[in-house]
Amino acid sequence: MSAPDQVAWANRKVPPVTALWMLSLALIAGGVSYLAAYLPKRAPLGPAVGLLAAAAIVLGAGVVLLARQREFAWQRFRQVAGWTLLAYVVIAGMIEYAFVYDHTHGAVLVVMTSMLFVFMLAPPLLVGFTVARFQHTS
Repeated sequence: MSAPDQVAWANRKVPPVTALWMLSLALIAGGVSYLAAYLPKRAPLGPAVGLLAAAAIVLGAGVVLLARQREFAWQRFRQVAGWTLLAYVVIAGMIEYAFVYDHTHGAVLVVMTSMLFVFMLAPPLLVGFTVARFQHTS
């Protein structure tokens, strides 16, 4: 591939999934911070559920936008995102254990676990996309 072709490939239009997935992580961080601010008392769950829903919608929108890409290094994306997901499953498992160990229960546990699930998905998608977007596909 010639230098102009490489520059054109690196500058091709891709959906704004990085910004969407970072926004999803920011919404999750806001929800967790909101819940943590009430500890050890029970927090009103409305704002946390709203932030969780917004984070899930934004994450899903990024997935849909990326899935519509035809000219993309899907094999490299799956490889990188898969291994990163494995690491984040272990991390999420340890955090979930801490929730249960600290006697978090009921609706708060459900909301925190759901937020943890979104937290577990966004970084592998980000890392996989960041690597695969610069891979040339034939």
